[in-house]
Amino acid sequence: MNALTFKLKIKLNQRVDMSPLSCHLLKNKSLSEIGEIKLYSGKSQIRVDELFQISGADTQNIFIENSCEKLDFIAKGLNEGRITVNGNVGAYLAQEMKAGVVDINGNAGIFTACEMKQGLLTVNGNVGDFLGGALIGNKQGMKGGTVLIKGNAGERIGDHMRRGMILIEGNAGDYCGSRMTAGTIAVMGNTGKFLGYAMRRGTLLLWNQPKLLATFNDCGSHTLSFLPLLFKSFKKLDSKFSDKNIAFNRIQRYSGDVSEIVRGEILIKLS
Repeated sequence: MNALTFKLKIKLNQRVDMSPLSCHLLKNKSLSEIGEIKLYSGKSQIRVDELFQISGADTQNIFIENSCEKLDFIAKGLNEGRITVNGNVGAYLAQEMKAGVVDINGNAGIFTACEMKQGLLTVNGNVGDFLGGALIGNKQGMKGGTVLIKGNAGERIGDHMRRGMILIEGNAGDYCGSRMTAGTIAVMGNTGKFLGYAMRRGTLLLWNQPKLLATFNDCGSHTLSFLPLLFKSFKKLDSKFSDKNIAFNRIQRYSGDVSEIVRGEILIKLS
């Protein structure tokens, strides 16, 4: 069965809420029924068939072609199937995602994977601020699943993160791991200022020496036997993280943030 494909056919002047176009919401719908769905665009609504050229029939395998940064809420609440996007996407990608697979061949905006619960999200470009974070006013960010970023990520990565794993091949902005309560964030590139600010629990795994806050204690160098097992779990990913040459188990460990409960840790690769 051919994948259900949405090909953007007009230039957008307003942002569009794409949340109704998820696999679980389109199950058992015909192309004509899908075309009649109305999406919010600014203060008005617009039919799907006015925005997209629609083809295919497999609602469990959705492609979005000619995508742009004004398409928000793609894969919101996704709980089954696969969504592949060719092009950039907007804000709130994979918000509250519960299961399934999302692949983005482009860049993503702010609040990517915010409050995500399960599933696998891969962005083959860069992402904005608050990756895996909590919505404004909420106290729990990402709660599970795996996020792989092959480019750079903005500020406040994993803000209020509760569980799950964020893997970043590029650089991370300021306040990475801020107010984190659990989970793992791994960064191959460089990190910005205020790393682990107000971190309560969780792990930051780094390849390069960061500028650390004074509220983190140096716990010395260690050989950790769980790290090879962690790297082994990355083998299924199409990523630099699956390269056997990047694995290590010798680290410098820092604990903090001492302004909180001091159960968080920053692990830095020793050459």
